[in-house]
Amino acid sequence: MARDEAVIGCTGVLLIGTRGAAGPGEVLVRIRGGSETFLAWSPEPLPVGATVLVIESRGNRQVNVMEWADPLDASAGDPGDAGGGDK
Repeated sequence: MARDEAVIGCTGVLLIGTRGAAGPGEVLVRIRGGSETFLAWSPEPLPVGATVLVIESRGNRQVNVMEWADPLDASAGDPGDAGGGDK
């Protein structure tokens, strides 16, 4: 099966955590106006519920992913120096 280039750059949520080199998990990705699942591979284990970014298509409904935090989502953590503040 050919690589699915449309999935690259999409974000998704892990339904089954990845195990790094020990094996894949499963990711639910919003794509093509709906949601699709793919086997998800990552260099390091990632937990169920982690938000991930698809970085490569392996073909046969398999993708490489990395953990992802939306940089525009202020609720994701420390805003850093976004407000400028007094210096």
